[in-house]
Amino acid sequence: MTLHQKSTPLRIAEEKDLENRPDSPRIEFCNVTKMYGAVAAVKDLSLSVHRGEFLTILGPSGSGKTTVLMLLAGFVVPSQGDILIAGKSVASVPSYRRDQGIVFQSYALFPHLTVHRNLEFPLEMRGMRAAERATQVDRMLNRVHLKGLGGRMPSQLSGGQQQRVALARALIADPPFLLLDEPLGALDRNLREQMQGEIKSLHKEFGKTTVCVTHDQEEALTLSDRIVVMRAGQIEQTGAPEALYDRPETRFVANFLGEANMLDAVGFKVESDVAQTSGTVAMIRPERICITAPAAAKRADANCRQFAMGTVDGMIYAGPLRKYHVRVGSSVLIVREHVASSQQIFRLGDEVRLEWLRSDVRFVAA
Repeated sequence: MTLHQKSTPLRIAEEKDLENRPDSPRIEFCNVTKMYGAVAAVKDLSLSVHRGEFLTILGPSGSGKTTVLMLLAGFVVPSQGDILIAGKSVASVPSYRRDQGIVFQSYALFPHLTVHRNLEFPLEMRGMRAAERATQVDRMLNRVHLKGLGGRMPSQLSGGQQQRVALARALIADPPFLLLDEPLGALDRNLREQMQGEIKSLHKEFGKTTVCVTHDQEEALTLSDRIVVMRAGQIEQTGAPEALYDRPETRFVANFLGEANMLDAVGFKVESDVAQTSGTVAMIRPERICITAPAAAKRADANCRQFAMGTVDGMIYAGPLRKYHVRVGSSVLIVREHVASSQQIFRLGDEVRLEWLRSDVRFVAA
């Protein structure tokens, strides 16, 4: 598919023909490629985002995820292919003519304007009357828990407060869709967790079709209806958070989305409830493995489990979790368990028994 040379700006009215098809994609990438010289940042990308969906594009640096967002925002133009919003081509429509809300990692607030003026600005650009603008701003400030802070400058706010202002500004003009570029990357862990809850709440309330780009796996799992994992400019796997985490298709996805134990060097045949296919390797998540003393009594479902003896190579205490590194054969397996007062704690050099349900073993492309 070639790049359309003529296009019109997106208007909400243009979506009326889709109202009776709620499952129709709001955003479509059709065989999109973006070249920078001889380097393809995005290669032949085809992807649909549905109405009201929170879709996260996840991947390491250089995977092409940010380029996808920049293409959708209109900051860069595809080298090949087309981008459709509500069935209309926008591939050649500049960013300022697209009806969208954008939140950047750096917040991108106007430093010389008060919080109130930052929120008022997009409404003013749309020709809204002053009295109505003031009402809308007050309502939005109250919604993002910043009531009474409209007169402050951005520099007088904390990072979390600035991020709330950025979200409010992106939503206040009621755009059809919302773009989030590493929205929580500048916040510390506690603030990130708070803002994850706030973003999830805002998405539920406003129902905006949202595309988020991040390299934070926890953020993607927490916020998303669906996750797209990218690698080297292409989609590696797409699915619901639970599906991607529990049933990764490749070694890359298994290792990138959380921690994974590859069982190809444990020194024994790995058993599973499903047959292994050619070119795959057995994998199990760390929290699916139980660690016990060698002489501990076996569980009632022992006939459904596989057992392995190993030696503790290390232990990391992380508050609610305890992580063990256990050498089994030529592999070091990670075991992650929730801390409880009655647990036995194993130390470096201890002999231990590992066990897991055969149904928890997955096979991924090597």
